This record gives sequence, C-alpha cells and structure tokens, in this order.
Amino acid sequence: MSRVGNLLIRAVATGGFTGYWPLWPGTAGTIPAWLIAYFLIGGNTAVLAAVALGTVVISVWAAGRAETMFGHDARKIVIDEWAGMFLALLLVPFSATNYLIAFFAFRAFDVIKLAPAAQAEKLPGGWGVTMDDVVAGIQANLATQLAVLVLARLNIG
Repeated sequence: MSRVGNLLIRAVATGGFTGYWPLWPGTAGTIPAWLIAYFLIGGNTAVLAAVALGTVVISVWAAGRAETMFGHDARKIVIDEWAGMFLALLLVPFSATNYLIAFFAFRAFDVIKLAPAAQAEKLPGGWGVTMDDVVAGIQANLATQLAVLVLARLNIG
C-alpha cells in the first residue's frame, strides 16, 4: 500500500491519531466521538443514526487494515470506540447530563466486556475489533435509557 494509503488508514483507525495517547487510549479515542455527537450533531437522531452506521462500517474496514500495522485489536485502534460511542448516544434524550451518563456507561461496558461483547471480540479481523464495541455501545445505551428514566422519576434529570 502507498504511504498516503497507510497514513489514511492510521488516521482513521486511530481516531484522528487520538489512539496514540499513552494513557487510556480507548478513553482518549472516545472523547472526539462524544464531542462530535454533542457539539456538531446536537441531538439530531437521523444524523446520529447515519453517523453511527457509517462509523461501524468504516471501523470494520479501517480496524481490519490497521491490524496489519499494529497487531490484533491494538490499543491504538480506537475507531471502534467511536462506533460504540455513537451507538451509546442513539435515541438518548439530548442533554449534557444524559450524554455524560452515556459516555461513562460506554467506557464501563467497553472495559468490562459483558457477554456477548467478549464473544464478539473473538470474531476475525476488523469485525472482532468493532463488534465488541458495538455490543458495549448497545449495552451502554440501554443502561443510559434506564438511568434517564430513573432520574426523571426522581425529578433529578
């Protein structure tokens, strides 16, 4: 592959090079996705759904290619965190509080890897890199939706 092609794959797979952050690259790589969703998408469900779907597809491709550079599911590969974060926010009522709950829920589910996330991680290539974060994003979304309901019932949210 050309130098430009390699650079493009590195840029995409590392979430704009945030995956190179030495401490907690998964968290560092998740922050830009959260910022994009909050400040640029701003609760527009249709746009967020399109971005989430597109990011999943791009993640499978870029992560699969980046594995040849960095190794299987290397810490530098964080485009999968973007996909998971966008899914964690989908249909969550737009507010800073709710989006922060989703952020922390996603990071927790991504680290803990409850079933079926742990099994999804074993898929080959970019599928395994991405699908565990897709599952963690869905789990985080469900947990966030529950938290939002509880907070509303308690008149806190």
